[in-house]
Amino acid sequence: MNDETSPQLTYARYYRRERHSVPAARAYTRAALAGWRVTGPAAADILLAVSELTTNALTHGVPPGRGFLLRLRRDGAAVRVEVHDSGGGRPRPAKGGVGESGRGLLIVSALADKWGVEPRDPGKVVWAEFAQVSGVAPPPQGSPGPR
Repeated sequence: MNDETSPQLTYARYYRRERHSVPAARAYTRAALAGWRVTGPAAADILLAVSELTTNALTHGVPPGRGFLLRLRRDGAAVRVEVHDSGGGRPRPAKGGVGESGRGLLIVSALADKWGVEPRDPGKVVWAEFAQVSGVAPPPQGSPGPR
């Protein structure tokens, strides 16, 4: 679908279970957002959500020898972030914001308009949606987006 006259509306990249995958996913997201001309607080919120969701996937959802898929999708003025992993369980935010884990999902729930978890075989998809993201516009003709 992506050609020089049609802006790319979905980006996806697979990451291995490695520590540098989280900053790499942030950089990939930053490039996609720049291509969509999403800047300012909206971009910062989306980048923080990507950090939290990918960190959770690496910490809790990706078995050894596997990885996760980051998918970014634009639909009009909305941006959806999805992190697909092959681990079991259903992530939940920490109750009351205390404890060793679950705070990342509290952050995501505070930043995103909606978030949730969907099953997949194997594993799950944890997603966050940001509606009415200001500055969302088609990239200039021929804009390459993330690499």
